Amino acid sequence: SPLLHPAQQFYLLLGNLMSPDNNVRKQSEETYDTIPGQNKITFLLQAIRDAAAAEEVKQMAAVLLRRLLSSSFEEIYPSLTIEMQTAIKTELLTSIQQETSPNIRKKVCDIAAELSRNLIGNDLLAFFSTSLSCLLIMNFPGIFGNQQQHYMEVIKRMLVQCMQDQANPQIRTLAARAAASFVLSNESNTALLKHFADLLPGILQAINESCYQGDDSVLKSLVEIADTAPKYLRPNLEATLQLCLKLCADTNLTNMQRQLALEVIVTLSETAAAMLRKHTTIVAQSVPQMLAMMVDLEDDDEWAMADELEDDDFDSNAVAGESALDRIACGLGGKIILPMIKQHIMQMLQNPDWKYRHAGLMALSAIGEGCHQQMEAILQEIVSFVLLFCSDPHPRVRYAACNAIGQMATDFAPTFQKKFHDKVISALLQTMEDQSNPRVQAHAAAALINFTEDCPKSLLIPYLDSLVQHLHVIMVAKLQELIQKGTKLVLEQVVTSIASVADTAEEKFVPYYDLFMPSLKHIVENAVQKELRLLRGKTIECISLIGLAVGKEKFMPDASAVMQLLLKTQTDFNDLEDDDPQISYMISAWARMCKILGKEFQQYLPVVMGPLMKTASIKPEVALLDTQDMENISEDDGWEFVNLGDQQSFGIKTAGLEEKATACQMLTFSLILVSYLMNYKTFTAESMPLLLECARVRGPEYLTQMWHFMCDALIKAIGTEPDSDVLSEIMHAFAKCVELMGDGCLNNEHFEELGGILKGKLEEHFKNQELRQAKRQDEDYDEQVEETLQDEDENDVYILTKVSDILHSVFSSYKEKVLPWFEQLLQLIVQLICPNRPWADRQWGLCIFDDVVEHCSPSSFKYAEYFLRPMLQSLCDSSPEVRQAAAYGVGVMAQYGGENYRPFCTEAIPLLVRVIQAADSRSKENVNATENCISAVGKVMRFRPECVNVNEILPHWLSWLPLNEDKEEAVHTFDFLCDLIESNNPIVLGPDNSNLPKIFLIIADGVANESVKSEDACSKRLANVIRQVQVSAGLWTQCVSTLNETQQKAIQDLLNTA
Repeated sequence: SPLLHPAQQFYLLLGNLMSPDNNVRKQSEETYDTIPGQNKITFLLQAIRDAAAAEEVKQMAAVLLRRLLSSSFEEIYPSLTIEMQTAIKTELLTSIQQETSPNIRKKVCDIAAELSRNLIGNDLLAFFSTSLSCLLIMNFPGIFGNQQQHYMEVIKRMLVQCMQDQANPQIRTLAARAAASFVLSNESNTALLKHFADLLPGILQAINESCYQGDDSVLKSLVEIADTAPKYLRPNLEATLQLCLKLCADTNLTNMQRQLALEVIVTLSETAAAMLRKHTTIVAQSVPQMLAMMVDLEDDDEWAMADELEDDDFDSNAVAGESALDRIACGLGGKIILPMIKQHIMQMLQNPDWKYRHAGLMALSAIGEGCHQQMEAILQEIVSFVLLFCSDPHPRVRYAACNAIGQMATDFAPTFQKKFHDKVISALLQTMEDQSNPRVQAHAAAALINFTEDCPKSLLIPYLDSLVQHLHVIMVAKLQELIQKGTKLVLEQVVTSIASVADTAEEKFVPYYDLFMPSLKHIVENAVQKELRLLRGKTIECISLIGLAVGKEKFMPDASAVMQLLLKTQTDFNDLEDDDPQISYMISAWARMCKILGKEFQQYLPVVMGPLMKTASIKPEVALLDTQDMENISEDDGWEFVNLGDQQSFGIKTAGLEEKATACQMLTFSLILVSYLMNYKTFTAESMPLLLECARVRGPEYLTQMWHFMCDALIKAIGTEPDSDVLSEIMHAFAKCVELMGDGCLNNEHFEELGGILKGKLEEHFKNQELRQAKRQDEDYDEQVEETLQDEDENDVYILTKVSDILHSVFSSYKEKVLPWFEQLLQLIVQLICPNRPWADRQWGLCIFDDVVEHCSPSSFKYAEYFLRPMLQSLCDSSPEVRQAAAYGVGVMAQYGGENYRPFCTEAIPLLVRVIQAADSRSKENVNATENCISAVGKVMRFRPECVNVNEILPHWLSWLPLNEDKEEAVHTFDFLCDLIESNNPIVLGPDNSNLPKIFLIIADGVANESVKSEDACSKRLANVIRQVQVSAGLWTQCVSTLNETQQKAIQDLLNTA
């Protein structure tokens, strides 16, 4: 309509371009195409800048403008007037700075990026004098693509100029952020970082200025640099640390800014510890700053009586200081940190103000992990001192003392328990009687849990009576309080303390069972209100742990009642909210009940599996958020955030995840164990095979269904689990289950996925070794770095052992038909056994080939060219572990390999004999390898007698028996010995049976050190040999007279049991 203003007409047009009606849309597109290019730009920019326009109209305008610049730049832009071109840049710049909608702001940045990509080359320098370029680099540091090298000087000069723009502080801040953004996006380009090193002083100056203007954006960029490109700071590290220290100490700044400044130093202790260790003076100055933050506490009269444990205020200085101290101690190590902090803590503990004493004790708790070795040396004086504060006049100091004891009980277990059990138990029991301060009582109970969890059973038994009496008295009192006042905090902890004591005391808890069980069942039956969910969950846990401790016999009378209670909760399970704390306790309780009841558990499986499936299918909510959005969602709603830098955070709603992890612990331990959010001790692999055993009782279909659910989840978890401890548990569980389920349990998709994952693990193994070698060449390399590298190496090798476990389970289940699948891994395994690899690589590489020979012969011979030479050479390796793997390999070649391996068995014998006869072959570190060599010689004589002169070797072989260390190989040697005796072998029996006393000796020693067990088939055969000798009195006396008392008893035992 001609009556409308042109802009309004244009908005209408934009609206119609989005119309769901095809005709309207088509007509509008035709109209849009007729507008001249220059007018389009004007209208579109106007629409984007119009605060009154609807968001979807602005979005549409932004998309069209970007499209216009990318498709028709050459036709339109160069012909615009200079004023028009400048206006476009200014409009875009203003929009980026003023636009409130993050969505539109992002789209405008896209337009600006498109424009500058087109301007690169002809108008770049002119364009770069504006602050738009800073904004662009900040938002799109990769904007120059493969042209970056070409423009390096231009970029640098522009950033330097902007950072020195005296008239305009906003531009200086912007340029500093752009410089930081550019550095971050080139974190791995060492040459570039060196080239840009002289920008850092400007960045630091901008941080100093902007913080006092209430803007911490540049400081946040510095935290990111410390995290991902710490080496960039190296040339100016002193200045960087000084600035952070100054800001952290300045109480005029906000808490957030001071914490960010401290975060730079703490992050460097984690990402560049060796570099930071060269600046210990500044680190030493930062320690009092952390302690000062920890003193920043509020007086709160309600504190001692609070019944809800409110989460710590994560923004508070006290929490930030404590966390910083914990991290810097772990990062730099106790050698550096303890001497810096010891005196400060001692002074704080003598301060009349409770806040200082509290902070001192919390600091002691915080540094225990990082300063482990150094504190262990002076643990006696630390503990005696801390225990005094259990009777401090101020309740919050008593609380902190309990905290320190609980923390030390975990950090220094079991030394702590062995040395201080008497003092600690009595101090905690006394503190638990503090009726007027429930918070302190509860924390003392919590410390007691930490103490008993890691306490050796024998140490705890003498205190059992007193512990149980105290816990019972408190439980009864608190149950009364719950009924009268509804308070539950202490009861929650006490119930767990009882569980922990029972867990450690095991069968010794039987006499106290009846004291507790009725009350505990009463709680589960009656504590049904929403606010009692946690109490009820913990009580369920307690009942199942007591059941496990006292065993099936004692627990059985209550078992069905307990199962009914669990089932009742379970049937209401669908009404439980996803993040109900009871769910995780329930699931763990099921796993324990499964363990207690064994096969009888199968009747409950259908009920249990329902909710497990439900829990395992909760999809976590995940979001990518701007910092602004983040402020609207508080962590109280169960969201956790991970900072991704540049004002963005990754949020994940963790409520529900804990239970999901527990469901999968019983099923697939931690399908999504977001490992930093939870520190569940992964349910040991036992419960999975246990569940499968139960499912087997229910019939094959049920078993298959359950296994498929587990199998998919397990394979996924092996591919994605970041925490190596959890990962090794999952891999172990998977291998055990495959062994249990056997041939046919994996389908093609499983194999394909598993092959890819194992290949990835092996490639990562080699890559990590290279990275460690590179770190050894680093300019900041020192002995502490070496310690860390060796820990990483051990971790890596442990994962390699699990790869070997999985391959073992697959070979033993699938035999030769799995070899085509294995070929994708072949070259990587061959790489493991190269002579230049570390011994652990060669050991596990050989173990994998041992499995190939043992389970996939005779086809295995087609790979002989890859492993036979290395295997025979490894028989004389300097590492006993490698010799052991090689000797085992020769044994399985003889037993299972087939005809093709004969010449190699012959070649191996003299090598094996040489190892066995070496002077120190029976020393502690060599004995296992030597016994494997002896067993291998036996297997060659037994299964391939044509490959060796049996008559010559046999007398030697007898003189090497029995095997005492390697029980599995011992059984093989005894089996062969029985064959030889039963066939009346003249060499073994000797002329006139003169060797029999020697044979008796071998048998007696074998039984005495449990190399022969009554359930082994060969024990019956050995007993028969002895019985035949018994018939001839003279021979019997002769044989028995050479044995000592232990050996005679062993022979008697064998006759009695076999």
